[in-house]
Amino acid sequence: MTASDANVRKIGTYFRISEEMLADTPQLTSYLSARAPEKLLSVEDTQILSGNGTAPNLSGIITDAADFDTSASGAFYQSVESANEFDVLVATLNQLALSEYQADYIMLNPTDFHKILLLKDSNNSYLKDQVYAGLQPAFMGVPVVINTAISAGTFLAGNFGVGTQLWVRDNVGVEFFREDGTNVRDGFVTVRVSERIALTNYLPNAFVNGSFSTAKAALETP
Repeated sequence: MTASDANVRKIGTYFRISEEMLADTPQLTSYLSARAPEKLLSVEDTQILSGNGTAPNLSGIITDAADFDTSASGAFYQSVESANEFDVLVATLNQLALSEYQADYIMLNPTDFHKILLLKDSNNSYLKDQVYAGLQPAFMGVPVVINTAISAGTFLAGNFGVGTQLWVRDNVGVEFFREDGTNVRDGFVTVRVSERIALTNYLPNAFVNGSFSTAKAALETP
């Protein structure tokens, strides 16, 4: 066993507000409560998923995850007729199962999720009716998380409960700066929102990621 580090990184974002808003405490408090967490969490989502590991970035789950198995040893390699996105997800869940992991989430870009819902069989019946259940999106019983932080055309599935952990070293901080860009001339104040976090990906093989186009080609019967 080899020890490894999970470096704490400072991530953040910023936006501008008027000087008048800064002087109105109730309005400012309400605006920041609604706006600041949303903008910071958007940056955090991208870092957690696909940070490249080079400072000041986290090493994201996708960066560390196992690739979809397109080798001849893959259980579904070149064995599926007219392979589609559902087939890719089934093969992905199988790859995880062969590594002794059971997926607790599938992550998809909204475009891919809704494209999958429109897939039909040869009788023009929606394929989703066979595997989609409940108000909470779920395929084959596995909850689906829809997020634009994952690129369209790609997928990520895994056991997030045991495979990764997010550490918060310093909670959300808010700072104000007048001396930024053209703020003084324009009458604005820059708001910087940041936090210090670390991400530990304990079990890379507990996650599988890939692109649908590559995966479908690998599954397709020659």
